[in-house]
Amino acid sequence: MSLPQPPSSAHCYRHPDRETGRRCTRCGKPACSDCLVQAAVGSHCLDCIKAAQPDLKTRVKYATAKQHTLATYVLMAINFAVFVWISAGDTSTLGGGLGGGQVSERQFELGLNRLQLHATHEWYRLLTSGFLHFGVLHIALNMYILYALGQMLERTLGPVKFALMYFAALLGGSAGVLLLAGSNDRAITGGASGAVFGLLAAAAIAMHREGINIMQTGIGRALVINLVFTFVIPGISIGGHLGGIVTGAACGAVMLAPKWKPVPNWARFATPVAVGILAVVISVVRVG
Repeated sequence: MSLPQPPSSAHCYRHPDRETGRRCTRCGKPACSDCLVQAAVGSHCLDCIKAAQPDLKTRVKYATAKQHTLATYVLMAINFAVFVWISAGDTSTLGGGLGGGQVSERQFELGLNRLQLHATHEWYRLLTSGFLHFGVLHIALNMYILYALGQMLERTLGPVKFALMYFAALLGGSAGVLLLAGSNDRAITGGASGAVFGLLAAAAIAMHREGINIMQTGIGRALVINLVFTFVIPGISIGGHLGGIVTGAACGAVMLAPKWKPVPNWARFATPVAVGILAVVISVVRVG
């Protein structure tokens, strides 16, 4: 009876001078311990590991998939950066609450006031006032709500449409401030509240159209509670909040239409642009 031949030694496919008794469990090539990577089942050689990696297009897709709320983070970063810039010029702004008190020079440069606009026509204030905050509590409340709503709305809309909705509501809030401003009102208004209220209203409209009782959700309760605070707490811009709600609801009715009643994709882009332009026109006409 002949005995079986002892197994012949193999050499690593990458290091010919190294003998090895191990092989890649995927392709079968002999490989040393340095050229094998532990896998879920067995060990794979470096070539198989490289071949299993997705191509560049797929890797970019995976990377961007993790940035569902990129616009939310960018908007928050801008708000925080403006707040830091203002605080660096006047540290007394750090201790503020929801507004009131002495307005710093930098706050005045960004803030919204009907008399100031009438005299200077500095229309950029319609936008910059939405990134102005009076104190830590003011910006903390707005950014917390923006973050929470961004996780929900931006994942549905995408970053571009979400940003368009945000700025439409911001401009709507500015229009509301000017519409309700008195003829001799010298108060400086600012804050992301108009935009945030617009996002709240858009989310509420979307839920209502889906047949959801918004008063049984956190969105509905948050909207009602903040509306109560708007009319009860002094120093809060009623016009800014109401203007944001109206424009946000108008955007949400189209951009977040239910699946059973779809709208063209171009309308989801055109609606916030049209609403924002209308808000600017109203502001210009109101200022005169």
